Amino acid sequence: MTTNILILCTHNSARSVLAEGMLNHWASALGKDIRAFSAGSAPSGKINPFALEVLAQAGVDTHDCRSKSWDEFAGADSPAMRAVITVCDSAAQETCPYWPGSPVKAHWGYPDPSNTPGGDDAKRQAFELTRQAIAYRMLQLAQLPALGEMSNAELQAQLQRISSN
Repeated sequence: MTTNILILCTHNSARSVLAEGMLNHWASALGKDIRAFSAGSAPSGKINPFALEVLAQAGVDTHDCRSKSWDEFAGADSPAMRAVITVCDSAAQETCPYWPGSPVKAHWGYPDPSNTPGGDDAKRQAFELTRQAIAYRMLQLAQLPALGEMSNAELQAQLQRISSN
């Protein structure tokens, strides 16, 4: 059975998209039955072009990337999520909808690379560094043995361990 992971940030334009792309990339590379999704509480409606650029440079397919609302994942017909991970502090503090399946929740905060001062080169570098940091945690998540068979308490402990690395 596929393990679904939902990754949230407010605008679903940068960090959550990077996390979705990297987790799906690692899952495919490792032959894991994991499916990442991303969404936002107030989606911008567009993906930051630097996010798409650094994902593509890392070999991640971005053709299906789009900015979407977390409401798409809160309905009864939505895929049941095993975990919901917030990657920005503002999304972590918001009241989330009820998620079908009562997933485990975790917060892995990253600064917003979109707010990096300077020109395009500075932003590009900030996006790449953020992608690398996110990729490291997503690789650890994808490498967990028997992810779909863990109890909620075991999964919560593993997500906390990854968060502290």
